[in-house]
This record gives sequence, structure tokens and C-alpha cells, in this order.
Amino acid sequence: MPVILKNQFLTVKILQKGAEVVSVVNSEQLEYLWNGDPKHWKRHAPLLFPIVGRLQDDQYQYDGTIYKMYQHGFARDSNFEIESQSDTQAVFLLRPNATIKKHYPFNFRLYVTYQLLQDTLAVSMLVKNDDQHSMYFSIGAHPAFRVPLEPEHEQFSDYQVEVLPHREYSLIQLNQEGLTTSSESVCGVNTKKIGIMHCLFKDDAKIFDVEPNQKTTFRLTSQKSRHGVSVTATANQYFGLWSTYPLTSDFVCIEPWWGIADSEHSTGFLRDKQDISRLQCGEDFLANFKIKFF
Repeated sequence: MPVILKNQFLTVKILQKGAEVVSVVNSEQLEYLWNGDPKHWKRHAPLLFPIVGRLQDDQYQYDGTIYKMYQHGFARDSNFEIESQSDTQAVFLLRPNATIKKHYPFNFRLYVTYQLLQDTLAVSMLVKNDDQHSMYFSIGAHPAFRVPLEPEHEQFSDYQVEVLPHREYSLIQLNQEGLTTSSESVCGVNTKKIGIMHCLFKDDAKIFDVEPNQKTTFRLTSQKSRHGVSVTATANQYFGLWSTYPLTSDFVCIEPWWGIADSEHSTGFLRDKQDISRLQCGEDFLANFKIKFF
């Protein structure tokens, strides 16, 4: 049974598997999240931990051992405990088990808190290092929003994304293996209005380097509807914008990332991984973002 959070504005359903939000419905019964159709993309809003993106050869080396780890890590397919629950807030907890330890040798706790604040879902992801040594990780989120939200009178190409604050942003390029390349482009044409078209994603995700912003907002709206979403993250390094291609799908993912895929020049050593986070014994790391539904 999913965990259900509800207030006068929103009803949110969250699975224990992956602590994944699978539905967000407003008071008018408008569904905002992608339905997870496996013919297109089977997920809804997965959490990414302990890596974001791909590793070179889907593996890394740590302390003399090679570990296999597939795209975006294991959290999205792991069963979380329900630490606490109320009408408008739920806390989920992931701890390593024998299966996880085969892929990730660290002792950790990952707490994911969802809280409804009027028309906004606030999400916090707290990583605690319970090991005797430093641990290395990345973390992120991958929510997929229905586009169009009201297909009876709008279409995919009626949508646009606004990036706040308005400025020029470097776009990180991915190669065919999903690894970052040394080439960058600058998205400075008009971050007030980035038109959403299926062909925008023909070269995979659009990855925005948003440092050194303290807060960054991606606002998804339509020319023909008053409804949309905005995703605001705090102190994250990147935002990903993605949909499927060449198979076209009626969703767009807006993804706050604290980390990124391996570089095509990666050494394979976890401690040297691009934009990896490091926690000393007993330390913790908090990643926050919020999604406003309107």
C-alpha cells in the first residue's frame, strides 16, 4: 500500500520501493506526474543514490575492489522503511543490506522526508555516514511531469521552461555511453523561455551547470493552460532536463542533482569521481528541493 499525504490542495502517493512519489493530484483531480508506462519509461519520480548518471563501464574501484553499479544507483529499486508518517509528512529510511553491500561497501543511513506545504511538496534527502571511514556518494531526484497536463486542448510543444535566476548557463554534453565530455555549450539565448520540443532531447538530457547559484528554479508552463510546476533546489550543482527520444513520450523530467555522471576520461576510482561528495565518519549531508504544483 502506498503512503498517502493529503491536504486541501494536493494528494500525494509514495511507494516504499524507492521512496518514490508515483502520483500528485490537485483538488480538481488533475494528475501532475507521469504514469510510468513501461513502453516509454517505467518510472515516475525516482531518487538517485549513491550515484547520479552512469559510471564508466558501470563500475568503480574503491579500496582495491571493483564494484558494479548501474545508472543512477540502487536506491530507486530498494525497499525503504517508513520511519514516521502523518497526514502531511512522511519520513523514509534506507540502510544497507547484504545485497546493497555487494555494490556499495559503506555503512550509511539515507532519510527521505516528504512534506506537504499548501500547494508545494518539500523534499529533503539526508545522508548520514555511519562508517569508520570516509564515504563517497552523489544524490539527486528524477521527477517526471505530464506534458501536456491538459491534452484535450494543448500539446507537448505548447510548453516552455524558465530558469531562475536568469543568466547564461553552461550545458554539459554527454557522449553515446552517457558519460560527460570535455565540450560545453552556453545556454544564454533566453533562459526566460526554453521551448519544449521532442527534438530538444535527441542528444540525451540537457544538463545545466547551475553553480554557484544558492537556489535555482526550473518553471514548466504552457501557453494554453494555467497549470504547471516549478522545481526549486538549494545548493545543487546541476539540473537535468530530459524526455525520451527518438521514442517520444508525454512527459518531461526536471532533475536536481548533487553530482553527475562519470567523465569519459574517468580513472574509475570512486574517490576521484567527478563532483563526488565526501562525508567523514559521523558527518551528514542534506539535499533539499521543493516542487510547486499550480
